[in-house]
Amino acid sequence: MVWLACEQDHGHFARLPVARADRRAGNGRMQLSAADLDRATIPLLARRMADGELTSSGLTRAYLRRIAEVDRVLRAVLAVDPTAVRQAEESDRRRSRGESRGPMDGIPVLLKDNIDTEGLATTAGSRALRVPPRADAEVVTRLRAAGAVVLGKTNMTEWGNFRSPQATSGWSAVGGQTVNPHVLDRTPCGSSSGSAVAVAASLAQVAVGTETNGSIVSPAGHSGVVGFKPTPGRVGNAGIVPITSLRDTAGPLARHVVDAAILQAAMEGADLSFTPGTLRGTRVGVWRRAGFDPEVDRVMESTVDLLRENGVTAVDVELPHQDVIHAADRPAMIVEFRHDLEQYLRTRPGAPGTMRELIEFNEDDPVELSRFGQELFHDTGKARPLTDPVYRHQRRTATGLARRSIDEVLTAHGLDVIMAPTNGPAWPARGADPAGPCTALPAAVAGYPNVSVPAGFAGPLPLGVSFIGGHGADDEVLRFAAAFEDASRVRRTPAFLPSV
Repeated sequence: MVWLACEQDHGHFARLPVARADRRAGNGRMQLSAADLDRATIPLLARRMADGELTSSGLTRAYLRRIAEVDRVLRAVLAVDPTAVRQAEESDRRRSRGESRGPMDGIPVLLKDNIDTEGLATTAGSRALRVPPRADAEVVTRLRAAGAVVLGKTNMTEWGNFRSPQATSGWSAVGGQTVNPHVLDRTPCGSSSGSAVAVAASLAQVAVGTETNGSIVSPAGHSGVVGFKPTPGRVGNAGIVPITSLRDTAGPLARHVVDAAILQAAMEGADLSFTPGTLRGTRVGVWRRAGFDPEVDRVMESTVDLLRENGVTAVDVELPHQDVIHAADRPAMIVEFRHDLEQYLRTRPGAPGTMRELIEFNEDDPVELSRFGQELFHDTGKARPLTDPVYRHQRRTATGLARRSIDEVLTAHGLDVIMAPTNGPAWPARGADPAGPCTALPAAVAGYPNVSVPAGFAGPLPLGVSFIGGHGADDEVLRFAAAFEDASRVRRTPAFLPSV
């Protein structure tokens, strides 16, 4: 394993190579600049590789150079896979024999560090999980079968932001503080912090994150990229460090919706059948969450105007029951977390085997509790068993009301999707995270699809909008997101500003 330096240095932001002129190698094949990487889509790269203009090994080396050049500031990538170039060369050989495995063959992908990857540490940001796992997670097995190049692992909010309610997004004891690539002293949000930042800064073509409640869509919004939380169960959870197996799911982060759709299909082990949708004639419910932030309100209003200009009927809506959902869901998650995490820990050699042992490890470690505590870990000591009727009532209440809050609004107004702000402007990357609009909660608890797409900016800070669908409407949500992306085109290359 090759570990990258975690020395933070915002003073060198001016040297970060945002773009370079195109070059061509002596063999005539294209050498990709940072600007090329930022603009390229997977379909474009696949065509260039099929035409012999580009190789997977050349693409992989370009991303490895990019990581080496900028990640000492961003701290998004925990480790690069020393076999990455060899994986890419194997892809090139397959392509030369006419045996390409599809659009993901030869495409470099980064994985969140709670996804078991053979030969690489999988830490969930914790120093307690230093011994690498014995095998790949199911999602990694599927990506390798699709020919993807596993480039490395990304930093994350430790334990998926489920160790303390006072956690700092993007910080882990293993990787330190990941920062926002648009403004370096601002939060990347989390918990899929490194995956979102890496994609925004063109450290990989795509990345895999995971979500229980907002951990894909929220960092996507803050970094100005696309993040898709699919329906749980479409991507297998085996080998992923859990919070609650009832709704944990892996999902894609990408600069372009089409890339997210391609990665999602590969993670599912499914054939790709993605075509962008159209906006005209659709009906969208607008859940504004007004008053949270004036810049968010402004971007929501301009987004509604854009939708209407493109033939969308936009209807203001409110999603009911949110306070009751949250109140029932959090204690139920504590029960599920203890059961599911202890079950996972038994698969990891050298790891603490119980929550009590994990708490004691953190108390004895010099780094683990240096930024925030482990109150949620302590709460598991009072967790009820999964058979307890109080727990079962809490879970039924939270999940049932979350589904009703979406289903009833979709049906009452004849909607295709519900739109909501993903995030507010990124706050300084220190201390506990402040409260936000929390629009990820209903789709997360319901187990419904949710995708965040760039929608605008508060100064230099990205703001996203989320499109939420009903039961099993993953494909419809992605198609709508692609149509919106085509109409809006607001994504920007990160500027690596030191502050605002």
